[in-house]
Amino acid sequence: MDRPPLAAAPRLAVPQLRFRDGGGLLYSTLARLIASGTAAHRAELVATAGLARSTVTRHLDALIAAGVVVEGGVLERPGRGRPPLRLTLNPRAGVVAVADLGAHSARLRIADLSQQVLARTEFPVALTDGPDAVLARLAEEFRTLLERTGLPDAALCTAAVGVPGPVDHAAGAPVRPPIMPGWDGHPVAETLAGHLGCPVLVDNDVNLMALGEARMLPADQAPLLYIKVGTGIGGGFVSADGELHRGADGAAGDIGHLTVPGAEGPECPCGKAGCVEAVASTRAMRARLSEARGPEADLVELARRGDPDALRVVRAAATPIGEVVALLVHVLNPARIVIGGAVADAGDDLIAGIRSVVYRRALPLATRALTLGPSLLGPDAAGLGGGVLAVEHALSPDGITGLMTPAR
Repeated sequence: MDRPPLAAAPRLAVPQLRFRDGGGLLYSTLARLIASGTAAHRAELVATAGLARSTVTRHLDALIAAGVVVEGGVLERPGRGRPPLRLTLNPRAGVVAVADLGAHSARLRIADLSQQVLARTEFPVALTDGPDAVLARLAEEFRTLLERTGLPDAALCTAAVGVPGPVDHAAGAPVRPPIMPGWDGHPVAETLAGHLGCPVLVDNDVNLMALGEARMLPADQAPLLYIKVGTGIGGGFVSADGELHRGADGAAGDIGHLTVPGAEGPECPCGKAGCVEAVASTRAMRARLSEARGPEADLVELARRGDPDALRVVRAAATPIGEVVALLVHVLNPARIVIGGAVADAGDDLIAGIRSVVYRRALPLATRALTLGPSLLGPDAAGLGGGVLAVEHALSPDGITGLMTPAR
C-alpha cells in the first residue's frame, strides 16, 4: 500500500495576497506567510508579499515586538554577503484548544501555535445529556488542561470543536444532527465561547478528519476525500489548494443519505429507503451480525479476530459503500480517498471491498492515479484538523489582533 511520508506537523495554508485594507489583514498575511514556511527571512517576505520594504518592515517589527514572530538564528545560503536571520512564528504567542466530540467520548487537546500538543485527555460523554451539560463539562476539562500546562486562561486564543453531525459552520451550531437529540440549532460556538473567553469554531467531525489527513500528507495528495464509516456514514472533502469544501450551507459531505443504486434496504433515520447509511453503516452491520451471533456480538472485535460471520457482514457492506464512492470519484476526482472508522481500522476487508468496487465501476481516467486506503492518522485525525482550523483562525485578520494585545 502506498504510504507517503507524513509531515512533522500539519501544513498551514498560504494566504491569498490581498491588501485592500491595512491593520489586521497585513499582520495576518505576514504572519501566515512565515507560519506556512513560504517566507523564511525578511527579503523573502518582501518578495513574496509584493509590498514596499518599508511597509513590510513596519508591520513585521510590530509582530516581533508583540512576541508573535521571532527573528533569530542564521540561515545558511550559498553566495557572499551576510546570511539573513530566520523568521519563525512564536509557538508560545498563544495556545489553541481542540475537542473531538463523539457519540460516546470526547478527546481534548491543548496545543501551541506550532501545533505541538501540550496536554490532552479523553473521557466518556453522553450526547443525550444535552448541550448545556456537555459543553460545561468540555469547558471544565479545558481549564484543567490549561492548568496542567501552567499557562493562564488568557493564553487561550481560539478553540475548535468537531461534532458528529451536520453543522452550520458560520453560525457555529449543529443542524438536525441525527444522533444528538436536543442539539439542533443550539449555539455551541457562542455557549462555549462564553465559558472559555475566546472565539470558538464548530465543524463536522469528518471535515476535521479530512483536513487533518490532507495537511499532514504531501500537497500532491489533494484533492482528498475522507469517508468515515461509523454509526452514520459521512464525508469530508479537501480541495487541491488544501481548503475544506463545506458547500453553501455546510451540507457538503453528508453522503450517508445518497441512495445506493438498486438498493431497497431498511428505512433510514432520514425517512428515505436505500440510503447507504441505512444499509452499510456500523449500525446496519451490527444489526445484521446480531441475526447470526446474537445482540451481544462485538462487530469490531470479531472482525479484528477474523470471525467468518463478522467478515461476511463487513464484506457485504463494502459493496454499497463502494458504489457510492465510485459515484463520488466521478464528481470530485480526488487524488486520495481515505476510509476511516473503527471497522476500517479492524482489518483490510472493508477497504479492500470498497476499493474493488470503485476500480471496477469508475472510469480509468478518474482512477489511474487514485490512491484509496486507510487513515494514516487514526483517531488523531480530527484533533490535528481542529488544530489547523484553530491556528489559522488565530492568525486571521480577526484573530491576530488578539495575539498582539499586551494582555496576551
